Amino acid sequence: MRRKQTEPRFVLCVKNDECDDLEIRKVYRVIGDQKAEKDGYLRVIDESGDDYLYPASYFVPLELPREAEQAIAAAG
Repeated sequence: MRRKQTEPRFVLCVKNDECDDLEIRKVYRVIGDQKAEKDGYLRVIDESGDDYLYPASYFVPLELPREAEQAIAAAG
């Protein structure tokens, strides 16, 4: 069963403008930040393990089954 989400909890990186803390084709977890989203940014946990703001255009939202989300969250 899929649940409706108001914002993506996970995104796929499709662009990084050579930013060392993002890998293209990798799934990242989104941290809710309404102010940042209004300004066109997403707060994601990057390769450093910390959350930072990146342009939303770097990512594509993913809709994953709950089990997949739990597995990704547990691994990160």
